Amino acid sequence: MGKVVMYGSVSVDGFVADENDQPGPLFDWLSNGDVPLDSSGALTVSQASYDHTRAYWDQIGVTICGRHVFDLTDGWDGTPPSGIDHVVVVTHRPAPEGWDPEAPFHFVDGVEAAVARAQELAGDRVVEVAAGDVGGQALAAGLVDEVRMDVVPVVFGSGKRFFGSVDAQHLLADPDVVIRGDRVLHLSYSVRR
Repeated sequence: MGKVVMYGSVSVDGFVADENDQPGPLFDWLSNGDVPLDSSGALTVSQASYDHTRAYWDQIGVTICGRHVFDLTDGWDGTPPSGIDHVVVVTHRPAPEGWDPEAPFHFVDGVEAAVARAQELAGDRVVEVAAGDVGGQALAAGLVDEVRMDVVPVVFGSGKRFFGSVDAQHLLADPDVVIRGDRVLHLSYSVRR
């Protein structure tokens, strides 16, 4: 079974979006380089960011996100982002009316059910949990093996927190990955158990 990784781009003060769900400059690093990150050519990063990010993205089998992110992205028009095979959406509501039942999206109630379904779908590939409320819930439930973050040099002051509403201490190991990209610092921590 693959590991469960909580992941996202984050401001240095710990936010994944502002109060209006806008990422501001958090994704600028994905377009300020000269190395295409995917086949679309829309994402171009530095060589260091490419080497780190592409290798990670190629390991992901399933992404877990919350219904809020699903709605903000209009469900990526039924196509999982970045070449991922499946998306598991944590929600108390059914799929949107008219949603294509053949699209590789799975709607489940609760993070435990989401991780179980994602692991089933991913096999030995990585299960990625989006940072924010759902990621924080998965961390609090002891379901996350690793925390990866792309730290962007900006201070938001307030907004949507990387770890959501986690209100207890969780220990991480020393970073096992520290890579400096262009306008981003890629970090990876194992979760201490």
